[in-house]
Amino acid sequence: MESHEVAELFDQAVERRALPTLVTLAGSPDADVRFHVAVAVPAVLDDPPVEAGVAALIALCTDSDPDVREWATFGLGWSTTADGDDVRRALWDRTRDVEPGVREEGARGLARRRDARALPLVRELLAQDAVHRHTFQAAAYLADPSLLPLLDGFDPTAEGVAEALRECDPVRRAQRDESAWRLLTVVHQRRPDLRVAIFGERCDLGLYLDISDGSDISGHWFLDGLLTRAGNDADRAAELAIEDLRR
Repeated sequence: MESHEVAELFDQAVERRALPTLVTLAGSPDADVRFHVAVAVPAVLDDPPVEAGVAALIALCTDSDPDVREWATFGLGWSTTADGDDVRRALWDRTRDVEPGVREEGARGLARRRDARALPLVRELLAQDAVHRHTFQAAAYLADPSLLPLLDGFDPTAEGVAEALRECDPVRRAQRDESAWRLLTVVHQRRPDLRVAIFGERCDLGLYLDISDGSDISGHWFLDGLLTRAGNDADRAAELAIEDLRR
């Protein structure tokens, strides 16, 4: 089978959300086919059976081809929110892979699940001469103050650095929490008729604001983005959210 034919097959499979077909192809002797499986499975992992798709990615994480391993580790650790002992064991095993890219993906995926076993590896990666943005993302998810001395040496405008600095700094996190509470309070004071909630997603960074009038009018904001629009003024952020809701 030619490479373009393989790609076309997987495009069709994704469109049909044919997870069972992809799971079967994960055992192909052709590395190119297995590579396309590793790329495609996360896009259809919501289809039943989810367990079979996760198991396919876990198996591909140990593939003999490093590109397949890297994409499977990326898919398992970053493109999905799958979790559990088997998932974490697979990601942990990849943190000791011979390929640097696979190791970084393993560390990032493990950190995204707030698994403290990733902390020593992230420290090690931050101490290297060249640090990939994936490592900064991993640091942000771990949110460990012990990483601050290592992060302080990087350009805060570089991709991922500012986010890692913010998440690892307990003072800045406390300030954000205080702003979130103030915003919540102000919205409730000005529009007690609205339902207001602030929450965090399990595998995401930061907080989100949800406002609803209980019918068909609602709004959803990433809190840091809303606060930035408001010049980090929680009262103004509350006003902006209410204004957005009226549009």
